[in-house]
Amino acid sequence: MELRDIFRVIRKQGWIIVVVGLVAALAAVGFSKLQTPTYKASVQLSAEPARLEWGLSSTIKDILRSYVVRLNTYNMAQKVIDRAQFDMSEDELKSKLTISSDASNYTIQIDAKDTDPIVATQLVQTMAELFVEEREQWNQDQNKRDRVVVTIVDDVGPAVLYSPKTKMNALVGLIFGVIVGGLIVFMLEWLESDIVRTPADVERFVGWTVLGTIPADAGPATSRRKPSARRRGASLSV
Repeated sequence: MELRDIFRVIRKQGWIIVVVGLVAALAAVGFSKLQTPTYKASVQLSAEPARLEWGLSSTIKDILRSYVVRLNTYNMAQKVIDRAQFDMSEDELKSKLTISSDASNYTIQIDAKDTDPIVATQLVQTMAELFVEEREQWNQDQNKRDRVVVTIVDDVGPAVLYSPKTKMNALVGLIFGVIVGGLIVFMLEWLESDIVRTPADVERFVGWTVLGTIPADAGPATSRRKPSARRRGASLSV
């Protein structure tokens, strides 16, 4: 199909693409409105060596992974539940958490998702405070030169909306609808590709120049005197 044919198809049936795209976008918005909003709160912990030494700094990079394991334990989950007075099981609390470490900057990030933004914020704040207290207690039995100081990088901010992202869903729905609408349009065009409607179609398919056309309602003079929309139709002759 030539470029001019593509433009012709879009100009003729482009409304199908627009309608399908809008319907898909509205469907995505409707689906987003039906979802229960989920909020996400985050906090970062920093692990710093008591002294600037390459060996101790390298050790902390390995220790970070063990810290992530400790934070993910049922024991820690129960401590958080007890202190924050959450009405949930340990498994339920753990399912709300995502904990990761970044050895490049000696940090651990704790993320929590919940339908209640206050619960999400309280969960990460409580877990961070408990872990800092645990590390402080551990340091009491260590030589000051070998201690690893764990602190909260910054206060936990308010939880933000994690899902649904209505605008993003609407944009994705619109793009998907436009693609589907385009496929529908070109499928219809392909199904009608063998139908000859205009002199240009004849010239394109046969390769001959059309010299004239015969009116489709050519007949008795009495019938030709009656105005009719059919007069504008034409059958082609070459």
